[in-house]
Amino acid sequence: MPGMGPNSYSITNPLVTSLFKHSAFVTGGMWIIGIAFIVMVIGVATRRVLVFNLSDLGLAEPRSRTYLRVAFGVMWVVDGLLQFQVSMPLGLGNLVVAPAADGTPSWLHRLITHGVVIWNSHPIALADGAAWIQVGVGILLVISNAKVGRAAAAVSVGWAALIWLVGNGAGGFFTPGNNFLFGWPGATFFYVIAGVWLALDPRYFPERFSRVTLRILSVVFAGAIVYQVLPSRGFWRGGNANALTKMSRSMTSLAQPHWLSDVVRQVGVLAGTMGGGYNIVIILWLGACAVGLWMASDRGWRWPIWMVVAGCVYFWITVQDAAIFGGLATDLNSLVPLALLTLCASPQWVAREPLRRRLPRELRASTGAVLVSFATGMVAFAVISMSLTTFAAAETTLYLAQNGSASATNTAAPGFTLTDQNRAPYTLGEHQGHYTVVTFLDPVCYTDCPLLAAQLKSVSENFGPAAPLDLVAVAANPLHETVANVRHFMQLHALARVKNFYFVTGSLKSLTRVWDQYGIQVISSPKATMSVHSDLMFVIDPEGRIKWIVPDDPINATSLLSSQSSAVSELTSLLHAAGLH
Repeated sequence: MPGMGPNSYSITNPLVTSLFKHSAFVTGGMWIIGIAFIVMVIGVATRRVLVFNLSDLGLAEPRSRTYLRVAFGVMWVVDGLLQFQVSMPLGLGNLVVAPAADGTPSWLHRLITHGVVIWNSHPIALADGAAWIQVGVGILLVISNAKVGRAAAAVSVGWAALIWLVGNGAGGFFTPGNNFLFGWPGATFFYVIAGVWLALDPRYFPERFSRVTLRILSVVFAGAIVYQVLPSRGFWRGGNANALTKMSRSMTSLAQPHWLSDVVRQVGVLAGTMGGGYNIVIILWLGACAVGLWMASDRGWRWPIWMVVAGCVYFWITVQDAAIFGGLATDLNSLVPLALLTLCASPQWVAREPLRRRLPRELRASTGAVLVSFATGMVAFAVISMSLTTFAAAETTLYLAQNGSASATNTAAPGFTLTDQNRAPYTLGEHQGHYTVVTFLDPVCYTDCPLLAAQLKSVSENFGPAAPLDLVAVAANPLHETVANVRHFMQLHALARVKNFYFVTGSLKSLTRVWDQYGIQVISSPKATMSVHSDLMFVIDPEGRIKWIVPDDPINATSLLSSQSSAVSELTSLLHAAGLH
């Protein structure tokens, strides 16, 4: 029984967009302000406000550490702001995270799929949390040069590692066709490296950061060469078959400035024209960077640093298309953090004296304390919100995006008397004081109708067997409307033991009258077993008045976007609103 709804939705659905903005900036904002106030009171009471950022260790922070802290702090803020894009709640799970599961081992595939299901069950709460935790961590890193900043760095390592594994599918290591220019080993891989260094004791920083980091990056560039020379990656091909040419066509299909799309398109054409020649240039650049970075810290070389930065900027624009367009960008992609990490690890900063603080000490301490209070509020709100979400019922977000909101009404429910699955007459409202949910099911349907019946079953379980609630399904197939059809459906889907569940049918004339009275369209064909009919549910109070008309067109079962739990939550909430408790 395919429903008559659209069975699709826009990732910028206006209803979901409104809910997301309100949750993020009104509800979330109030919680953040409240937590920040508490943190400020504690800071004033303990007099920590007066000495914030003024420790000897913090004031003596190595220059390269300062640059690293500020650079990655700013990137976390930018990433958090990108998470506030209105397409994130509905688009991130299936359009960004789910594709990362392609080609991954079974254990990782299951982990990513589970992550998508969790996101799709709580898209608004998790979208809020993901945005605020990144903005908060970023501000904490930029502002604090001591213990608070180190704690924020530790949080950033855990968060970045989670994104790298689940959100990026281990940085695209297993993704067919992925390579260095297309995002491997993942932007958050470099966030993890930076976060580890910032979380460690700063006293070890000057001696080890530059040498160790540059050699790690040298190994990354060496691995990138392997990806680049593989014939299966498509970089040796010419014309439209070239991997860069294909990527340029894909990237320029996104909404973006015309000048940028022109640049990306022209470079794609150049790569296709040169074929293997362009790939040789890329390999030579990767090789020079790999060798140069390995030796840079011993010989004090600067040219490998600037070669990496220049190449990353060039390919970030011409291949990764600046990475921020399309409405679902979650970060600046891999080449920007790689360039900044390389620049911060440059040997020229190792022996340089710490940066001078130009603001007065009192102003620097008090201003930093205020900003950190709000940033702490952001991180605390995000962590608490996302943690509690794990134990909360699924949101109705996907359900509303699919079907729209329920319509409130207060009209008399058309009465009817039909025959139930036990061949007994059932009259609407025959149980005094009972609320009733009426829907229409095809007894031989094997697609949407079982999902709708399962929703009713779950609603019954939510309220318990003692609840004054009738669940009524009216047969909606003119060719298969017998009691035998109805009983078979109930047995097949384990509905016989559901308290007060009535699957009613009758003569075609009687059924047609009920369909017409409730505005249900039913279309059938002798060549098709199932009918096509409207998917609607009606919430009726004990006085026999329809309180809610609920559209419910289940999302296709092949999609990861299951709206079952959302629909159950919606129906339960509407029954509560009608007075059933």
